[in-house]
Amino acid sequence: MDPADLLRRLAGEHPGRLLHVHEVPERREQLAAWPEWIAPTLHGALTGSGIGAPWSHQVEVADAAHAGRHVVVSTGTASGKSLGYLMPLLTDLIEGAGALGGRGATAIYISPTKALAADQRARIGDLALPGVRSATYDGDTPAEERRWVREHANLVLTNPDLVHHSLLPGHERWSSFLRALRYVIVDECHVYRGVFGSHLAAVIRRLRRIAARYKAYPTFVFASATVADPQEHAARLLGMPLCSVTRDGSPRGAMTFALWEPPLITDTDGRPRRTSALTEAGELLADLVVEDIQTVAFARSRAGVEVLARIARERLPVTLEASTAAYRGGYLPEERRELESALRSRQLRGLAATNALELGIDVSGLDAVVLAGWPGTLASLWQQAGRAGRSGHRSLAILVAADDPLDTFVVHHPESVFARGVEATVVDPDNPHVLGPHLAAAAAELPITPGDFALFGPQTGALLETLVAKHILKRRPQGWYWARPDRPSDHLTLRGAGELVRIVETRTGRVIGTVDEASAHAQVHTGAVHVHQGQTWVITELDLADHAAQAVRGDPGWSTQARSVSEFEIVRELDHRDWGPLRLAFGHVTVRSQVTSFLRRLPGGEVIGEHPLDLPARSLSTKAMWWTLPEDALEAVGIGAPGIPGAAHAAEHAAIGMLPLFATADRWDIGGVSTDRHPDTGLPTILIYDGHPGGAGFAERGFLRASEWLGATREAIAACACDRGCPSCVQSPKCGNGNEPLDKAGAISLLDLTLRHAT
Repeated sequence: MDPADLLRRLAGEHPGRLLHVHEVPERREQLAAWPEWIAPTLHGALTGSGIGAPWSHQVEVADAAHAGRHVVVSTGTASGKSLGYLMPLLTDLIEGAGALGGRGATAIYISPTKALAADQRARIGDLALPGVRSATYDGDTPAEERRWVREHANLVLTNPDLVHHSLLPGHERWSSFLRALRYVIVDECHVYRGVFGSHLAAVIRRLRRIAARYKAYPTFVFASATVADPQEHAARLLGMPLCSVTRDGSPRGAMTFALWEPPLITDTDGRPRRTSALTEAGELLADLVVEDIQTVAFARSRAGVEVLARIARERLPVTLEASTAAYRGGYLPEERRELESALRSRQLRGLAATNALELGIDVSGLDAVVLAGWPGTLASLWQQAGRAGRSGHRSLAILVAADDPLDTFVVHHPESVFARGVEATVVDPDNPHVLGPHLAAAAAELPITPGDFALFGPQTGALLETLVAKHILKRRPQGWYWARPDRPSDHLTLRGAGELVRIVETRTGRVIGTVDEASAHAQVHTGAVHVHQGQTWVITELDLADHAAQAVRGDPGWSTQARSVSEFEIVRELDHRDWGPLRLAFGHVTVRSQVTSFLRRLPGGEVIGEHPLDLPARSLSTKAMWWTLPEDALEAVGIGAPGIPGAAHAAEHAAIGMLPLFATADRWDIGGVSTDRHPDTGLPTILIYDGHPGGAGFAERGFLRASEWLGATREAIAACACDRGCPSCVQSPKCGNGNEPLDKAGAISLLDLTLRHAT
């Protein structure tokens, strides 16, 4: 494949859409000698598999871990990070076989997805090493196999959820495994940011505590895609210092990276809008499949994946329709395994995927990647783009701009992608909304004593007393004990989603998929149209008590969009800055939102009805940044009282859209509320908040970089070609008020006023 020639042909078929082409140069390999301590059988298996010599970073990681030093490796996609930690791990397992009562050394491999663990196990199994007994331990592992894993496996490949729900609460059953625990591998650790990262940090501290109970002090190895400061990030997850390896010794084929903007079209109401990124990406995916270019197209949502795959199949010849499929979270295990196998065998030439594939499986033969919209962070952008070209050949990546302020800004400012380092990750191990429940779980595993305070952090004592006051824990002279008959891990999920809501076929009772609890109100409410594996379903009932949504098969000919109302209360200000007559602040807030109705839309976007819903309000205690503007200052720049709601609402939308350029966040991690007069401030107020309990650090990043962030927001709105506002500048795909009222010109004036006083 010649990516440049292919891109020229695609641009010729779709004129005016290719805005920029960037060439990522190849990287030459740096080899190193095999470590002297590596087990001979492992050395023979690796050389027999075609590895002549390891890369420099692999040996650097291996030597550190073998010496017992905690280490993080952060190198590019497909740089062979796993060999770095597998050399010491497998050497110890081989050499320890037959010792310690027949079990020898043990190790745990933790990945964010089941598929990645299964993939790693298959790779280890192919080496056929004597004495290595590996096993996956996840939600798909049958109950009868779990006992064998606990009693006989010396390498357990699992995920944070199973460590939390099964291994730690049942540590007595794992006692022989834990006594011999030598290594803990945390793969894809860049994924553990925000609230999910805070959960993992707590799980690791609990694991360290339980391992110490059995006199085990394992070496931790973290593997990450490129992040701004991997050493600091991994240290916050681990709770201890560690060394880092960041110089990449692996070779990499050159990549052609294109920025692509869909064309402007006129909507039914006469407003300009861009062709959907999903439509454009679907057409590009079909074009590439016809060329026999094996391609993955990434979409940002599960529903988007289904739409993208359908569009691609519709544009393919009948003979090629079966060569394209969708892959996302929420599929059943057997569906995932079948798709993964078909992709590896090249039976599938085109795949539409969420980042479940980005993290899930190792595929080396992909030629091209299409990204339908900004994936949330630069780290994710390069991680997804890096899925192609793993075979060492040249590859092609195309970022298709969505109708979104950030996407528009990025494709017109290539330097924001190609001249900028990846973002710093945000992890707060001390988030009390996360740490408190984990302290309860830790107390149920083993009573907490004052000696544990240093492990869990400075808030431990106060949080324990709060748990005692709520009758969750009991205080005894020996420490803090779990005080309830159930298990705390039954009420605590790590991914900030609550209990999963099952989507059930009404006629048969078959579970066709799942959605997380936080999304259920908007995605599977009564009357919602839901797409799964290209099939359309209508939700007939959402039973929140049973965590189930009943569905019937059928396409009614319209889509649905939930509408909601939100309000916020300022609980406590933590920091502020006075910008002349304006005040910028950061602190604790409570956001209350309620899905109140849903719209039915025809394929062309026309609304054909709005239907009320009777769903409870949801309350979120989180952190936010906000700023206030005096009415007389707004009046002076031409925004009178009637125009304040539209100007503030438009500025809020655009600011949310641009924040991911300055914080490691996705637009869907962030929320916002604006009002012409808030009771807590007495002034027009715009608030941007973290969409996770306790906060996730995103709003704080915005507060700290407010002048840069709001300056880019103002530029993105002003540069948009539309007259009155469109999805490329001030309209939001998740607005609960149907994008009304919005005033583009007013937003520019409001931001000009804000930036005039910025310091």
